[in-house]
Amino acid sequence: MRLLLIAIQFLTIIPVPFPLRCEERDLGRSMAFFPLAGLFLGALLVGADFVLTLRLPRPVADLLLITLLSVVTGALHLDGLADVCDGLTARGGRERFLVVMKDSRIGAVGVVGLVLALLLKFEALLHIPLDCKREALLFFPLVARFSQVQITLGAERARVDGLGSAFIGTAGMWQFVSAGVITLAGAWLLLGLRGIYCCVALYLCTWVLKWWFHRKLGGGSPAISSAASAS
Repeated sequence: MRLLLIAIQFLTIIPVPFPLRCEERDLGRSMAFFPLAGLFLGALLVGADFVLTLRLPRPVADLLLITLLSVVTGALHLDGLADVCDGLTARGGRERFLVVMKDSRIGAVGVVGLVLALLLKFEALLHIPLDCKREALLFFPLVARFSQVQITLGAERARVDGLGSAFIGTAGMWQFVSAGVITLAGAWLLLGLRGIYCCVALYLCTWVLKWWFHRKLGGGSPAISSAASAS
């Protein structure tokens, strides 16, 4: 339970109402429960969707759902996506990329990446059939957090002082297997075979992305993991 709370606290801005002990090694260990934290986020979206659709047209409700997810997660993944977009267009190779990633300012390419990502989220959510919308709201945060575990396990450190280094150094095969079992079980219960097919497709896409970043940079980072997240 403590590791699950650490996962939720890291992935969201929701405060824990009591003191929570967290050592550096607990960060990687908590990744076993990242998919459950994703289900928690999905449950918040399902509850919000139930309330919002009572009074609002679907496009407005869906836009508010995307806003809610961004707020509850502290825009962690959006910030990472913007950093990656800016870094990929920076000239100067690996070292320049890492400098740009560490810069708190956002560039024009980062803004374009954020706008396009949010528009794609909105259009994708808007076109999900109503008869499986709430299952999808649970499913995608679930598999997105598993992709973070997948891209972290066995990754090389882009730099030794980054937050990603703590996760890479303490996450192991047990975390990957546990997160994978939770994800596949949740996918099957929510969407049946369609959920399993989506998991396989995301798994393959994440490995390609991980291989490409390793080839280009020689390591990974929390921002790259965030950019790989599907929601």
